[in-house]
Order: sequence, then structure tokens, then C-alpha cells
Amino acid sequence: MRVLHVCSEIYPLLKTGGLADVAGALPVAQLRAGLDVRVLVPGFPALRNGMLDQVLVAESGAFRLYRGVLPGTTLPVYVIDAPGLYDRPGNPYADAGHTAYPDNYRRFALLGWVAAQLAQGLDPAWRAAIVHAHDWHAGLAPAYVKAAEQAAGKRIAGTVQTVHNLAYQGNFPAQVFGELHLPSHFYAADGLEFYGMVSFLKAGLYYADKLTTVSPTYAREIQGSEQGCGFDGLLRQRAGDLAGILNGVDDTVWNPTLDPFIAHPYSLHNMAGKHQGKTALQQEAGLAVQDRAPLFCIVSRLTEQKGLHLVLDALPGIVARGGQLMVLGAGDSAFEAQLSAAAAAHPASVAVHLGYDEQLAHRLIAGADVIMVPSRFEPCGLTQLYGLKYGTLPLVRRVGGLADTVVDASLEHLDEQVASGFVFDNFDAAGIDAAVRRAFALYKRRSEWEDVQAYAMQQQFGWDAAAAQYGALYQQIAA
Repeated sequence: MRVLHVCSEIYPLLKTGGLADVAGALPVAQLRAGLDVRVLVPGFPALRNGMLDQVLVAESGAFRLYRGVLPGTTLPVYVIDAPGLYDRPGNPYADAGHTAYPDNYRRFALLGWVAAQLAQGLDPAWRAAIVHAHDWHAGLAPAYVKAAEQAAGKRIAGTVQTVHNLAYQGNFPAQVFGELHLPSHFYAADGLEFYGMVSFLKAGLYYADKLTTVSPTYAREIQGSEQGCGFDGLLRQRAGDLAGILNGVDDTVWNPTLDPFIAHPYSLHNMAGKHQGKTALQQEAGLAVQDRAPLFCIVSRLTEQKGLHLVLDALPGIVARGGQLMVLGAGDSAFEAQLSAAAAAHPASVAVHLGYDEQLAHRLIAGADVIMVPSRFEPCGLTQLYGLKYGTLPLVRRVGGLADTVVDASLEHLDEQVASGFVFDNFDAAGIDAAVRRAFALYKRRSEWEDVQAYAMQQQFGWDAAAAQYGALYQQIAA
């Protein structure tokens, strides 16, 4: 089956979040499963310059389409070369001042349009039977496929829209609709219109044959008003077409035994390297070298959604109990300032690295004892999965994919030997403080701590299971 994934970033060439990890791992797993899989991305400089063995597939006055290979894989990737739209400084979505590019609707409309053309023969040698759109950036792809089907009076391709985070919707002023070259009746409540605006994500949610999101719990949560972000009514209507398929971990990238970014590899049966990594991490960050209390870490966007204000609430208790915290991330300037101030006030206990550094992320997750993901909402979460893999116990809120992947170290779960982390329910200071106190208490009981680490590291969250679930979904809708 010929499957085209459509997304805006892909690891290892361009990454701003978990979407890139998924885009770099799921298609490769599907190749292993025997599917004929390709990926389509915009020609951002890192992608345009990073793909190997590029050949020209098609061109028009507006763009050229190249096909290359993702480094380190055999995965074919189409790259849209349109320098006027994609060759810009800053990240893929905003300028260096973090202001979204005003023509993002044009930039990502082209992505969706080219995806639909690849289902209609734009590449004479390969035609997609399934167009799989990821997040709002690719949300117009199912709409363009549907418009082509209506014009041709026949089925062209099956379409899937995956929501990685419903809060990011790609909403634009209504007047941009005229530039999208879609039938006029597509701008309606039963279509792209969303509270007087054009919503790229709603296009995918309305027109795709099947909808998925990245964990079973999040699939249920987004059908309610609290986490539905205005789409809950539409998602309840389409509940029969909505599936929650849990993300996985790419074992070739996140593996403490093989990880090239950590100086002291380790495994479930020989954890010495983890202890050495903790000491090296403390030395690198200027923290006091000690092992009497846990080292907590955060690798995250620094936003309210990620629960950073709860971390700040919990920080005095962590420091008072002798614990330490290392933070890697960027985001809200107020959180950046408060965390930096905490590091300045407690240099032996708190370290903050603003920005993103892939190698440091690996060292941090490998060397820390606890990884904190206290999110308000979390579609799946990947860092807690990395934490499990590395024996760095996740401290999470019971929400979305966090609820699906971490089992609290309660007395009964410890007795049953199924605990893998620390879970709290209420999104408040009392909730996170109770989880932090459980982490300190368990850390003092080294034998029990090691048992929980061992159980965590044995959890299986590979991509092959997800690939099989998506394959079954594709079979239902293949053209």
C-alpha cells in the first residue's frame, strides 16, 4: 500500500517538538512492516539541504518538487522547493522574534495542495493511495483531496488526519479563503469555517476519512468541552472515525545502551553508567556532586500547558529536601526569567539551559533520576517514554498519554510490582507536591527504587505496534 505522510518537520533534520520524532520514526517502522511509504515536507533550508540523493520529480512556476532520502534511513522524502515561501530565518513557523509569519496560510496551503497532487500523479512513478496528514500544517491535504474527488466524480485516495496537539489549529482570517483555491462551499460550518475564521485543522478534522490522535485517553478527552478546544462537537459527531494510537519510541535514537550522546552507556543489567552520567551532569551544570537525593529534570517547552508554574511551586520543596533540578527548554519569557532567577539563587541545586540542545537532552534524561511532565493536557508525551526507557522515573499528571503510560508508585502498585513513576491528579501545587514527596520517599528505599526502575525500563513502547494499528486503519479506507 502506498502511503504519503505530510508534515512540517522531521527528525533528525528539523525538530521543534515531538512531531519531528514521530515523522522520523513511524514511516520507517511502516517500511519495515512492508508498506510503500513516503513523506512530504516543505523545503525549509534544513530539509532542502539535508536530504540525500535528491532528484527532480516535478516543477511548475511556483515550486519544484524533489525526492530524496532521509539520512540514516531508506525512507523516500519529497521536498517542496519554494524559496519565496520557505527559505527564511527563524524557526519553520515564526521569525527570530517569535512572530508567526503572516503568510503561513500560503506556505502550508501549498504543502496540502502538493500532497493531493501526489495522489493524482504528480510523480509519474508513484501515486499515493493514502494521504496521512499531521497536525494543522497538513490539514488542507484532506480538503484538497476531497475537492479533487468531487470534481472528478471518483475516489482518489483515502485520507487520515492525525492530531498531535488540538490546541494548535492554524486559524486565519476569513479573507484568506479566496487564495486557497477550494470550492466556495468548503467555507461553511460543515467545512473550514471556524468562528468566522478559516481553520486548517478543522479542514482535516472534517474532510479526512479517518481521524487519529496520539493516545487513547486523549482521544476521549478531546470529545469533551474542557480539552476539545472548540472542536469537541465535531469530534463527538465523528467519534466512530476517531482512534487513539499511542506514539512510540525510536529504539535507534533513544536507547541507553547505544546512545552516542551519552559518555557512559548503561542497561537494565548494568546501571553503573547511569550513576556516572549523573555525576558528569552535575559537574557540567555546576551543581553540587551528590547522590543523597534525586536529581529532577525537565526537557520541555516552558509554557503553562506544560505545568511550569507547578514546577516553580514545587521547587522550594525540592531544594529544601536536598534535591536538584535541571531544566532544558524555552518558551514563555516569564517562566524563563523565574527559572533563571531560581538557578541564580540556588546554584548548587538548580541549573537552567534556555533553548534546545538534542545532545544535552539525551545526557539530561540519561543522568537524572526523575523527569517531570506535570502537564495541564498532554496528547501523548514523548519525554516520559524516554524517561521510562532510561530508568529516569516520570513524574506526571494523570492526563492524556501520560495516564496511558505511567503507573503511580502507590503502595498497592509497589506491592504488585507494576509501578513505573509518580502520578498526580489535581493540576495544583498540592497535587505536584504530593508526587514530589513520594519520589523523595521512594528514593530513600534504594531496593524498591531499583525495582521500579527495572519495571520502567522493561516497558515496550516501540513503533511497530503503532505501525500495525495504522496499517489496519489504512486498509479500511484505501482507494
